[in-house]
Amino acid sequence: MEKTIELKNVAKSFKKQTILEDINFSCSEGEIIGIVGVNGSGKSVLFKVISGLLFPDKGSVTIMQEEITKSKKIPQELSALIEEPGFLPNLTGYQNLELLASIRRKITKEDILDTLRTVRLFEDRNKKTKHYSLGMKKKLGIAQAIMEKPKIILLDEPMNALDHESVAEMRTLFLNLAKNQEATIVIASHNLEDIHLLCDKVYQLKSGQLSEKENSY
Repeated sequence: MEKTIELKNVAKSFKKQTILEDINFSCSEGEIIGIVGVNGSGKSVLFKVISGLLFPDKGSVTIMQEEITKSKKIPQELSALIEEPGFLPNLTGYQNLELLASIRRKITKEDILDTLRTVRLFEDRNKKTKHYSLGMKKKLGIAQAIMEKPKIILLDEPMNALDHESVAEMRTLFLNLAKNQEATIVIASHNLEDIHLLCDKVYQLKSGQLSEKENSY
């Protein structure tokens, strides 16, 4: 299988505090990878480095065979839900996605509507997001991450605020994306059941180090 993400000797510090230290990590198309670690361990920083939102102090990040630490480009085949999604409160769910889709102009109105159906927000597409519940905002964040059918999807705590039925639906969705689109999905989660049911490999981020763990959760 073709590697989609590859990090070599990546390090990142803030104000002399080391967040990532000598990270070596890779994954391939169709894999679902779990990242576990306590709050503040650096999972969101790792995701931002992979997505090109932060550049490492040293080391290389290669996405879809392009070393973004050299090109300084945001990867076009990567989409991410990092931390809590921010949406314009006076726009509807559909309008928020339409605005985001206008940046790359890769998808149509019907693609957006299909994605809203997929995450079960079609009936609420014309509701302003200031009236969305936390769970609905999380679903809209997932919709934003998947609507352009990216080859790499980074999901930071994607199940937070979702009810039991929605969690089951999102698990099925992620498994289908990996199988049918051959998408690489990297999930950071405190929900160990999600990690156990979804992930082909699991890594723990602790004290700046990333190490592979047996998926025995």
